[in-house]
Amino acid sequence: MERTLSIIKPDAVKKNVIGKIIDRFESNGLKIVAIKKLLLDRASAGEFYAIHKERPFFKDLVDFMTSGAVVVMVLEGENAVKKNRELMGDTDPKKAQAGTIRADFAESIDANAVHGSDSLENAKNEISFFFAQTEIK
Repeated sequence: MERTLSIIKPDAVKKNVIGKIIDRFESNGLKIVAIKKLLLDRASAGEFYAIHKERPFFKDLVDFMTSGAVVVMVLEGENAVKKNRELMGDTDPKKAQAGTIRADFAESIDANAVHGSDSLENAKNEISFFFAQTEIK
């Protein structure tokens, strides 16, 4: 069984679609083994997205991720990383396949409703960024 990190971003939290997004994961064989709602501060958001530090959108990304609450989750299941990314859809909701989370709930390429780990290695790092082993059941 694989594990991956999922974040419901501030735009989707503000739209009150947390439950609808969680249902997509659970209805498609992914089990939530850890979950919490929190507010990221600038330092934490900057550290989490440090890979993008030199990119022109970094400041806007940090601003967005600190603009409201987020829901972070550890999802578990067969091929969890791939399955989560398929459920999310393309980063640009205009290009996302109908029925994906981003097609249904995202506003733009910047306010795109969810984040998901893009590899098993990144999933391990991202999960440990937000969760202690004792929080994952």
